[in-house]
Amino acid sequence: MTQKKTRLCRTTGLRGVKGKTEKPHPRILMIYTGGTIGMIENPDTGSLEPFDFEHLLENVPKLKLLDLDIESVEFEHPIDSSSMNPEHWKQIARVIEENYVKYDGFVVLHGTDTMAYTASALSFMLENLAKPVIITGSQLPIGDVRTDGEENLITALQIAGAKDAQGHPRVREVAIVFEDFLLRGNRSTKHSSDNFAAFSSNNFPPLAEIGLGIHYNKSEAPLDNSKSKFKVQYGMDTNVMYIDLFPGIQEGVVRHLFSTPGIKGIVMKTFGAGNGPNDPWFIQTLHEAVERGIVVVNISQCMNGSVMPELYSAGREISRSGVVSGRDMTSEAAITKLMHLFGCGYTAEEVAEMMKSSICGEMTAEDSLSY
Repeated sequence: MTQKKTRLCRTTGLRGVKGKTEKPHPRILMIYTGGTIGMIENPDTGSLEPFDFEHLLENVPKLKLLDLDIESVEFEHPIDSSSMNPEHWKQIARVIEENYVKYDGFVVLHGTDTMAYTASALSFMLENLAKPVIITGSQLPIGDVRTDGEENLITALQIAGAKDAQGHPRVREVAIVFEDFLLRGNRSTKHSSDNFAAFSSNNFPPLAEIGLGIHYNKSEAPLDNSKSKFKVQYGMDTNVMYIDLFPGIQEGVVRHLFSTPGIKGIVMKTFGAGNGPNDPWFIQTLHEAVERGIVVVNISQCMNGSVMPELYSAGREISRSGVVSGRDMTSEAAITKLMHLFGCGYTAEEVAEMMKSSICGEMTAEDSLSY
């Protein structure tokens, strides 16, 4: 992967009072992977093209007003986020690892379609993260008159450089900034393709609300990984898949999907609180898959709420077949968590056990859920 690093600006910031040393500016590395936010219209063809980040100040002159030392890295070939894959996640993670000591925070510019997948994946890959990795993008190009990209970018940079009263980062995890909220990355999902407020976190409160100011949610303390050494886990095993249940789904279809060659893990999207057909063939298929060593994770198709396997008999039968409850995880977090755990080399039994508990805030503790 070829990268080009650009020094964008060193703003003057606020000077210290006479006799005192000027406070250093937080250093932020911006990583441009592609997506609408980094596009600008070609005046000759009318098509959208990635712009050179050396000219970012021309498009967002307000960056000069930030008390930040900002540099950027561009991927040589920016990608549409619909083409994002684990190799790209590794590239992003490698940039962060190589520059982790040099910068106070990181801002990743990313297309919206797979942003929640990338945020979830990075939250698992960046082990013991103690600095902010803020992912943002936009629904309209940053050069557009009505763009949401300018505000999203500026807010993301401000949050990436924000410190608390003790001088620690206000955010110490992977998070998404979009429109009015800062959301935990592995709790986020894209819910709209045509609204500026494109992302939501339905089972976890925002880390911050963005209005006239940035109001951090003090009840949700940042993840504390400061006592452990930061490292990156690059392994991602893509032998996983979704199965989305629907009324009338056929036995032959279900058995065919569960017999997919090489498959190791399946995220099964069920009805309501984790329910599915109570047909004997369905439960038997689940049991046989688990017996073959496939990790099957049960998550709800509902945007809000959790899998509650003991609430209804259908859910109990699914649970007793050996299927793991994904509780209130998003589908993006569930699938990338499976990739991560299998990529780390854990056995099916170990993966099934680890899917039951939170690694980095991606699910609510079982004793905190309401049944």
